Amino acid sequence: MLRRLAVLLLGLAMGLGLDTLAAAAPPVEQGEGRARVETKAPLGGRTIVIDPGHQLGNHNFPARINRPVPAGGFRKPCNTTGTATDGGYPEATFAWQVSRLVARRLRELGATVRLTRHSNRQDRWGPCVDARGRAGNAIDADLKLSIHADGSYAAGARGFHVIAPPDRAPWTDDIARPSRRLAAAVKSGLQGRGFVPANYVAGGDGLDVRSDLGTLNLSDVPTVMVELGNMRSAADARVMTSPRGRARYARGLVAGVRAFLR
Repeated sequence: MLRRLAVLLLGLAMGLGLDTLAAAAPPVEQGEGRARVETKAPLGGRTIVIDPGHQLGNHNFPARINRPVPAGGFRKPCNTTGTATDGGYPEATFAWQVSRLVARRLRELGATVRLTRHSNRQDRWGPCVDARGRAGNAIDADLKLSIHADGSYAAGARGFHVIAPPDRAPWTDDIARPSRRLAAAVKSGLQGRGFVPANYVAGGDGLDVRSDLGTLNLSDVPTVMVELGNMRSAADARVMTSPRGRARYARGLVAGVRAFLR
């Protein structure tokens, strides 16, 4: 009786085939006892350059920041001091703090992030706009985002705007179209976090095109400069000087970057 049962089971195994039996068993990690689950970071394999505008100590080095450098067919001063709120909160510090929040979140999403400066100190200056403009070219970055704030004294001026380079050969004709898509994505990301387009920039839609910015002109990768608000506006300044407000700016920028890369 036992011999007949053994023969029957052997025949069944041969009929199914060893390959069939093996395929029926779920793959497991050795020592894990469960199937392997693979995950991929949303921005894995992407390289993004973040350019925090200015440097806190620029005003201490007037000769260096006023030195003319190439800016895309013409020359401009190496850098400027940036603006500040009426209470003295510097643009350089605001740009640095928001940039670090953006960089941290993008890295959490799997991206490789390079910053054009690595400090916010009174004893440092630059880098110059030509170095900022070329940042990302050698590493073939997916995009470059230059983070700033404005200092308009126009009555009631407030809100953000995003600046893209024009279609200007031989400088930006190759990146003009994707840069405008990036500008639209960043605008949408900021609006999605409750920020309003600038009411003092021509067009009123939060988008601008400029040919006088070396940071944009010298780029070979899609790039925009974003003026996150007007530091001379009391309403904008309240948001900029608040940790919660800066985090909200950062979330808007990250949303824009993700939308563009999708």
